[in-house]
Amino acid sequence: MHGFANPKRFLALAGWLTPVLLTGGLLLTAAALFWGFTQVPPDRLMGETVRIIFIHVPTAWLGMGGWTAIAVSSLVFLVWRHPLAAIAARGAAVPGLVFTIICLVTGSVWGRPTWGTWWVWDGRLTSMLVLAFLYIAYIALAQAAQREGISARIPAIFGLLGAVNIPIINRSVVWWNSLHQPPSITMGKSAIDGVFLMPLLVAVLGFSLIFGGVVLARMRALLADIQAEARLRRRAMEAD
Repeated sequence: MHGFANPKRFLALAGWLTPVLLTGGLLLTAAALFWGFTQVPPDRLMGETVRIIFIHVPTAWLGMGGWTAIAVSSLVFLVWRHPLAAIAARGAAVPGLVFTIICLVTGSVWGRPTWGTWWVWDGRLTSMLVLAFLYIAYIALAQAAQREGISARIPAIFGLLGAVNIPIINRSVVWWNSLHQPPSITMGKSAIDGVFLMPLLVAVLGFSLIFGGVVLARMRALLADIQAEARLRRRAMEAD
């Protein structure tokens, strides 16, 4: 990890890995969605609406996974001062927010025929909405820190504190009397029929590769902005 913390080494790796992840992710996601939407039979209880799981479940996992990446990167930055850790956290924030919003939208679409309403203040839904607001706050805080020259430790601390919401999301359907269904996949077993599980796992892998590719692309863009700003600052000092 310390070796790839060097920006030049990271950029050399990310330069070829980004298109590989994005291309592989798009192909797998397209295949999984085609499989799930056209080849999988309707569910006995939910009918055709069950097909939304091939978008809803991967985006829910990656919404939580994005903040987990922010928390881990923030911890690395605070403890080991990894040069790219704060940039990695910022890189994961926007795609994490996008996946969280997609999860909320698809969950509402799913909930309308299942519960008879677009939204309920259920523990799982509410904690997921809180996650979206945390993402927005983190993005604004990180941008303000860079713009105003504030220490990057402040958004990193916020990233760690926000991680408290992740186990709340995960366990909300167990802790509270929730309308949301209980966990379908746990360690070593699954309550999902194999005909749905296989395309779902392919969709999760595809969306995960897309997430990774977007994070690397954003990290490269953020590094380019930082380097350009540093060059402008040097030129301004030389001109003085």
